[in-house]
Amino acid sequence: MTQPTLLTIVLNYRTPQMTLKAAEAGLREMAGIAGEMIIVDNDSQDGSFEMLGQEAAARGWTEDNRVRVLASGHNGGFGAGNNFAMRHGLSDGRAPDFVYLLNSDAFLDPGAIRHLMAFMAERPLAGFAGSHVRGEDDVYHTTHFRFPTIAGELEQAAKLGVISRLLRHATIPMPPSDGPVRADWVAGASMLIRREVLDQIGLFDETYFLYFEETDLCLRAARAGWQTWFVPCSRTVHIGSVSTGMKDWGRAPTYWFDSRRHYFLKNHGRAYLALATLARVAGGLIWRARRLVSPRPLAEPERFLRDLIAHAIRAHLPGRHSQVPATYSQAPHQNLAKDIK
Repeated sequence: MTQPTLLTIVLNYRTPQMTLKAAEAGLREMAGIAGEMIIVDNDSQDGSFEMLGQEAAARGWTEDNRVRVLASGHNGGFGAGNNFAMRHGLSDGRAPDFVYLLNSDAFLDPGAIRHLMAFMAERPLAGFAGSHVRGEDDVYHTTHFRFPTIAGELEQAAKLGVISRLLRHATIPMPPSDGPVRADWVAGASMLIRREVLDQIGLFDETYFLYFEETDLCLRAARAGWQTWFVPCSRTVHIGSVSTGMKDWGRAPTYWFDSRRHYFLKNHGRAYLALATLARVAGGLIWRARRLVSPRPLAEPERFLRDLIAHAIRAHLPGRHSQVPATYSQAPHQNLAKDIK
C-alpha cells in the first residue's frame, strides 16, 4: 500500500524566529512521513521572507525540496495564505493526500502529526482532525466547537448559569475530552485536512481575513457529509495570537465583525443574521445587568456591544454592500489535484 503524502503549511506574518521554531518542530514530527513543508510569508514586508529562506537553506531544510519558502505577495489573511500554499501542492506537481496546517506559534509534542494521520486513516469519513492545544503555562485551550447559532450567540454573551444550562447543546465551546470526540469545527492551529474534502468543497473562502474561516470550511464539509474530530492524543503548545495581537485587543477589529457577518449571511441568510445579532446584544445586556448586582470582569473587548451594533447599522447604510460578496466558495469548486501550479 502506498504511503499517504502530506503537505504541512506554516504561515508567517512578521514572526520569522517563531516560525522557524514551529517549522523545526513540524519537520521533526514529519520524519519518516512522505511529504513536504511550505513556509508562506504572508507579505510581511519586514525582511521575513529573505530571513526564512536563508535560514531554511542554511539548516539544510531545502534539500530535495523538503521545505520551500514562498512569498504570497499579498496579505489576504489566514485562509488566503494557506490557499496559496495548497495551490502549489508538492514540488513534483502532485496534490498531497493530506494537508496539515500548523500555526507559526504552535510547537508540536512528539507524535502529534502521526496521531492525526493514523486516526484519519481509520475513519474514511473524517475530513478534519484537530489537536489538543495548551498554553505555555500548561492551561488547556479550547479548540473544538459547535457551529455558531442564534441560541449559541445568546448563551455566549449572557454567561448566565440558568441560560447556559437550558442552552447547553448550543454552547459553542465544547468541553474537554480525554478521547476522540466529534465536533462541528476545530481551530486551525494544528489541523489535518483530507485532500478529498478540498477537492469536493473547495478551499478556504478568502472573503474572511481572519476568524470564522475554519468554521465556514468545516460547515461546508459537514453539509457534504464529512466529519470533523477532536483528537486529544495529538498535542501541541500554542502561544496564541502572536501575529494578530488578539491578546492585546483594546477594541475588537473591524475584520472580526466583517467575518462574523459574512459567516451568518452566507450560510444562513439575512433574517438569521439579524436574529443572531439581536441574540448577541440581548445576551450582552443580560450580562451587563448582572454585573450591576454582582461586579465581575466584562470578559470582552472594550465597547464590544456598541461596536457590534454600529457595525450592523453601517452594513445597511446606502452605499454599503448588503449582499454576500462573490467569493471563492461560490465559484465552481476547484479540484486541488488539478490546480497545482
